[in-house]
Amino acid sequence: MKWRKRDLLRGLAATLAAAAAALPLAVRPAAAQQQPVVVFAAASLKNALDEIAGQWRKETGKQTKISYAASSALAKQIEAAAPADVFISADLDWMDHVAQRKLIKPDSRANLLGNRIVLIAGKDSKAQARIEPGFALKTLLGDGRLAMANVDSVPAGKYGKASLEALGVWSSVQDRIAQAENVRAALLLVSRGEAPLGIVYQTDAAADPNVRIVGAFPENTHPAIVYPVALVASSTNPDAAAFVTYLRSAAARSLFEKQGFTVLTK
Repeated sequence: MKWRKRDLLRGLAATLAAAAAALPLAVRPAAAQQQPVVVFAAASLKNALDEIAGQWRKETGKQTKISYAASSALAKQIEAAAPADVFISADLDWMDHVAQRKLIKPDSRANLLGNRIVLIAGKDSKAQARIEPGFALKTLLGDGRLAMANVDSVPAGKYGKASLEALGVWSSVQDRIAQAENVRAALLLVSRGEAPLGIVYQTDAAADPNVRIVGAFPENTHPAIVYPVALVASSTNPDAAAFVTYLRSAAARSLFEKQGFTVLTK
């Protein structure tokens, strides 16, 4: 009896082991298909892209996982082999940076969006200005500081500095800059009243009811604001290309335009 019982237990254990070994093989393909598309996107895209990703999920049942930060920080993370499927930069320079290192799939790259930079103040501020060469930005600041994204590396900061230089007012305020890690952080400084003025994208200003636009910077005073998109070279997610295609769909276009972006692809 003992031997029979032992044989039965051994047989049951073998059956369970075989089932356990077969189970992962059965579920693994389905699990792989359910992996979210990991998107590294410029911070200024948050409102629009969250809405678009939500719409894509409703239509397809597929998930995204979006990491928002300065384009410079995201490009360096990709360079450091951070797992990402899609990269959307707020300028051409940082997309060129990863492209030169063969970190994106060249054929997938496209110019997706355009934007503008604006001068903002708190919603109750009485600040007024006509943004033109030599305008009195230092006087407008009073004893406060001008909130900007990092002017050496972050696209919004670089665009803003270029415009202030072209207008001949950078030297008057360069020691009065409150630099933030990304454009949304600069927006928050003004929204919270920690800085009287800031330079952000017009889409950022539209997303925060606690700020108002004082004026828009002339587009001929800074490089063209272009948001390129591309698949990351290391991506193996089969849904990544579909999501990039969706970003250029009519449904996505309307959501981008609702946030104030100019859609560059059709």
